[in-house]
Amino acid sequence: MIRPDGVPGVAFGTALDGDPRLDDAIRLELSGLLEIPSSWAWVRQMHGVTVVEPDRPGLGAEADALITTDPALPIAISVADCLPVALVADGAVGLVHAGWRGAAAGVVAAAASALAARGHPPRAAVIGPGIGSCCFEVGEDVAKQFPENRAHTSWGAVSVDLQGVVAADLDEIDVHVVSGCTHHEDRFHSYRRDGSSLRQFGVAWVPSA
Repeated sequence: MIRPDGVPGVAFGTALDGDPRLDDAIRLELSGLLEIPSSWAWVRQMHGVTVVEPDRPGLGAEADALITTDPALPIAISVADCLPVALVADGAVGLVHAGWRGAAAGVVAAAASALAARGHPPRAAVIGPGIGSCCFEVGEDVAKQFPENRAHTSWGAVSVDLQGVVAADLDEIDVHVVSGCTHHEDRFHSYRRDGSSLRQFGVAWVPSA
């Protein structure tokens, strides 16, 4: 499990941590390690820009970002190449599932705006492990949507720096990037690499005072 230095209320899983969507025992164990409530709120991820504020744990609406001000309700997403992005504010947190479609549409900025509208503008963000530009081979139809973040894979194909895309949407706050490429590092699940239905988690919560 990855706990970003200096940013409380955020954790990212690896393949070794298991999939807490599918196994209650895993979620209970992780919650104990993190010292947070064991009932998490999830969403049905759609690669869109919808932001929700859940009022109960469990699987909720179709969305790709969650925000909460409730210390008793951790929010969570699952990823296996897309980026998990946590937004940290005073008294609130947000969590975003950001693939290239969501990034192009502005899902991270939408979540930051939703927090600000609730009176909790983000003061920091953490971009968790996802596929790196070293491995994210794309066609020209995708690359042309990100002209400022066009890159190349380690084998010379066209790629996109998704971490750079997300960071650019958060240019007025402190952004932390957790290193790690899900595609070429075996410690992560990767849909592109092996078609796995397994995922690693991102979870965020409002630390108790």
